[in-house]
Amino acid sequence: MRTFRLDPRLARDTLGVARLGLCELRLMNDSRWPWVVLVPQREAITEFYELSPLDQTMLTFETDLVARAFKALTGADKLNIATIGNVVSMFHLHIVARFASDANWPGPVWGFGMAEPYEAARAQALVSDIARAVLPA
Repeated sequence: MRTFRLDPRLARDTLGVARLGLCELRLMNDSRWPWVVLVPQREAITEFYELSPLDQTMLTFETDLVARAFKALTGADKLNIATIGNVVSMFHLHIVARFASDANWPGPVWGFGMAEPYEAARAQALVSDIARAVLPA
């Protein structure tokens, strides 16, 4: 059995939050928007339809679980949920909390400006908050 390896760009640009049943939940290291990514732990998947029907169902369940918790945690006006994959082909799903007051509202977050990494303490606090919101004890 092959060991799953996270795409190097996802590993560089995100911080680990939690391991769910199918996906690894990661925080995008860009403080301009609260932004998480779900990465199914499957090798060589680039498209949703390449996941098995059971994995597709699990991804839908985990997307719902994370989106509900993330919206409640952030108080976002709107969640953007997308599977673009033009830069990183490894299949991953973005959940971005958007606010009418954010830097590029109502435009997309992709390709807008430069990422502004979190300060270490803020990143750790947000990772912990997200993990508790998604997987309460």
